[in-house]
Amino acid sequence: MNEPDVSIVIACYNEAGHLKQSVSEVRAVMDQTRYRYELIFVDDCSQDGTRDIIRDIASSDPARVKVRFHETNLGRGATVSDGIRLSEAQYVGFLDIDLEVHARYIPTMILALQNGYDVATAYRIYRVTPRKLVRHVTSYGYRYLSRAVLGHRLLDTETGYKFFNRARILPTLAETRDRGWFWDTEIMVYAWRNGLKIQEIPCLFAHRFDKKSTISLHKDIRDYLVNLYRFNKRLRHGSI
Repeated sequence: MNEPDVSIVIACYNEAGHLKQSVSEVRAVMDQTRYRYELIFVDDCSQDGTRDIIRDIASSDPARVKVRFHETNLGRGATVSDGIRLSEAQYVGFLDIDLEVHARYIPTMILALQNGYDVATAYRIYRVTPRKLVRHVTSYGYRYLSRAVLGHRLLDTETGYKFFNRARILPTLAETRDRGWFWDTEIMVYAWRNGLKIQEIPCLFAHRFDKKSTISLHKDIRDYLVNLYRFNKRLRHGSI
């Protein structure tokens, strides 16, 4: 394959239940565009059948698939970062592969980058359901706290759907420290502070009820608050 225009990073941790179908949907979207693309799978030491599915996908299309397997669980931020560094395309991005924000928005992200933005991300619009009301409230609380404490104007730093001009994001990527979920906040706040052009694109977020969530609400709230405090302290003292 010629050099890809865009690399799509698929960070995996125990995704066997939906990975094959989700990848098919990503491909169906991208195959309708004019973009040359590659898929970069980074598996963060999955304990189910995720790795076998990745191997099958890679063997069926080796020219458009790269694979990296972590031998220990490193966290979401480390996993996505590895994928970005593996890319050699002009544009690189990732999306949560459960596709609660669907792959159909990828071409819109790429178009924003082609139009001069350095970062294009999903601004999640929730379809509110009684079963997920607490999650909706918590998510909006995260957004408010992030803006209030860190002083940025971004609408949704935590979204798992981000695309970048690779050359422009690499210096910012080097600043990030968190290897877990707070990585999303770090890279977006650093991008904003570094003057990168950011477009947040409204995208429908639809919860899936056929998969087990990897989120532990009380633990994640506690961890988020601790990370928010530490990150704010680091920013105020100017340490990297």
